[in-house]
Amino acid sequence: MQTAITAERLWDGSRLVDKPAILIQDGHIASIVSRDAVEIPAGVYAVDFPGATLGPAFFDVHIHGAAGHDVMEATPQALGAISRFLASRGTGSFLATTVTASLDTTLRAVEGIAKLMEQQPAQGVAQPIGIHLEGPFLSHARRGVQPAEHLLAPDIATFDRLFDAAGGHVRLMTIAPELPGAVDLIRHATARQVRVSLGHSDATRAETQAAIEAGAASATHTFNAMRPLDHREPGILGTVLTSDSLFAELICDGIHTEPEIVRLWWRAKGPERAILVTDAMSAAGMPDGEYQLGGFAVQVAHGRAMARGVLAGSVLTLDRALSNFVAFTGATVDQGLRLLTANPAKMTGLTEQAGCVSTGRPANLVAVDPTGQLLASFVQGERVS
Repeated sequence: MQTAITAERLWDGSRLVDKPAILIQDGHIASIVSRDAVEIPAGVYAVDFPGATLGPAFFDVHIHGAAGHDVMEATPQALGAISRFLASRGTGSFLATTVTASLDTTLRAVEGIAKLMEQQPAQGVAQPIGIHLEGPFLSHARRGVQPAEHLLAPDIATFDRLFDAAGGHVRLMTIAPELPGAVDLIRHATARQVRVSLGHSDATRAETQAAIEAGAASATHTFNAMRPLDHREPGILGTVLTSDSLFAELICDGIHTEPEIVRLWWRAKGPERAILVTDAMSAAGMPDGEYQLGGFAVQVAHGRAMARGVLAGSVLTLDRALSNFVAFTGATVDQGLRLLTANPAKMTGLTEQAGCVSTGRPANLVAVDPTGQLLASFVQGERVS
């Protein structure tokens, strides 16, 4: 059966289209036309969202878990529960993100995730389309909750073991650029088509700039787990905010970053280089209580995830990040949509899998109201919320 979805406008990943009608057949977009120029055929199931904006399903490049599960469990049950929950909140694609653990544990996790990625994709759920290694090559000084005993010095051989165990599915790696060997590893990873993100770092301006020149593409949860800004030594944060080439993640939950800081980040990075992420852990979508993040306990209460007195990921979802961003900055919904669709797809080089609405692609769509609130989520043409 064909489905027609109509709304006030469509942001297709690059431009706004007024009065769209998206026709869906067998889970794919058959055509995108003006609803004023075509009559919806009889027998087509029609869904209208008056005053709303349609856009691509969200793409989260930094997420550790949800729905009571952690991606490092690397089981069908865990990935299935996470994927179903994400789809219900508008996310169609994600990078399964590890945390620092023993090397053997991380190798087992990425191998398991990769095997699940290579199976026939489940219908109507978000898809993991890559792996994000957050660790083990991080700074002890800015490690946050990352276990100190498992942090490692940057090492090409160790990276290659992780890359090979993941079947080449590593798409993003967070690294502290000031560590000895980091610049060489950044060059090596970039040559293997892995994007490098700078984070959990106490780097100086010069150390950060050297990493950018070596190929670094992004910054991990900007402001968090970074050397604070100083007017005489801008450090990693000042360099990230003023680099024209570097993308920069932000956790827009009002907990990791206050609204004034969100506005500063938005003014600095702008619509082409800003990326919204969740950094969500297993408690996302769950009641307050104790949960796991990569094997250690995290206490969650009133929207805060804490371990050993430090923030430990979040319970944020990308639909909430979008509405927060619009409220905090006054940006338009289509500007916000870019930050969790086209920009992460461009940064990771995964533009064929995410970030765009066009004919022939899977019908992975969201409908949002003018404040950024999620109205509906469609995965492969199936409405899941």
